[in-house]
Amino acid sequence: MTGQDGPALRYGWTTGACATACTAAAYTALLTGTFPDPVEILLPKGHRPSFALARERLDADAAMAGIVKDAGDDPDVTHGAVVAVTVRAADPGAGVVFRAGPGVGTVTKPGLPLPVGEPAINPVPRRLIREVVERVAAELGGTGDVVVEISVEGGEELARHTWNPRLGILGGLSILGTTGVVVPYSCAAWIDSIRRGVDVARAEGLAHVAGCTGSTSEKLVEDRYGLAPEALLDMGDFAGAVLKYLRRHPVPRLTIAGGIGKLAKLADGHLDLHSKRSQVNFGLLAGIVAGAGGAAELVERVRGANTALDALNRCQEAGLPLGDLVAARARDFSLSTLRGAPIDVEVLVIDRAGTLVGHAPFPGT
Repeated sequence: MTGQDGPALRYGWTTGACATACTAAAYTALLTGTFPDPVEILLPKGHRPSFALARERLDADAAMAGIVKDAGDDPDVTHGAVVAVTVRAADPGAGVVFRAGPGVGTVTKPGLPLPVGEPAINPVPRRLIREVVERVAAELGGTGDVVVEISVEGGEELARHTWNPRLGILGGLSILGTTGVVVPYSCAAWIDSIRRGVDVARAEGLAHVAGCTGSTSEKLVEDRYGLAPEALLDMGDFAGAVLKYLRRHPVPRLTIAGGIGKLAKLADGHLDLHSKRSQVNFGLLAGIVAGAGGAAELVERVRGANTALDALNRCQEAGLPLGDLVAARARDFSLSTLRGAPIDVEVLVIDRAGTLVGHAPFPGT
């Protein structure tokens, strides 16, 4: 993979891939007394990575293997963390029993793809681990009835920097991965977190959620409505991910909140609000000002503005509510993206200080 402005970016491996490799090594050692090092696994898309062991321990009734997670060139919070798996025999016929060790969370709220009370080990890693247990058992004469306990060193602290506490995953990280491969700067993990956030909000029976572009807009929404943490979706730049998932899984009320720059992009029909993938359209803002009766001089000043905030300030000085106009247009585009889903939408626009400078309210308010 090549970065837009630089050399190729290095791929990495998910916590699920690391846990699968650890399981293969630990179960092999439990059956033979020897750890394979490095240990190779097969991932869903045909990758066959080899992992060097960073930890190993063999006791009379258990084996533990650990791997340092390498996320490649992705700024992953778990990069460099040690993922470890302890394997021990389970009761005959039990199959693979999963346990959360230190640093791995437990599901405490409905709405996730795992039942409440289960270790936060996602479905694909579970499948990969079951497959590797079956393979090792077939090759080495094991029964395949094992307890697999996964831990992540420092995982409880690392989880504070993820969505897990808000999603009701307590005590540590989730063991994640659908392909086993970490693609540098991929949107997939963030978008998946948005979807899980909607799932949890719906399972909790919440009637109002908020998609916020950052912590400042989230604070405004918290102060304004006192929403539960589960109702606050860390939308970031991914307005499209919020709107498209809610279109299929509706919640009655949606607040979209963010700065004038990002919401000006939403008003212009952009669903990805990142600065590298969309830009503020000053011609559009000038047209909005002209349509609202702004003087010709103001229209040209907005057209030549340096930033959306600069355009907002110029309009505020002239007494023209550009923030409200951008909010209304952003709400209209959001509603068109929802395609008639039963969701009422409002848009809140803020400046850099977190002050509300534009509002398109819910219907009837």
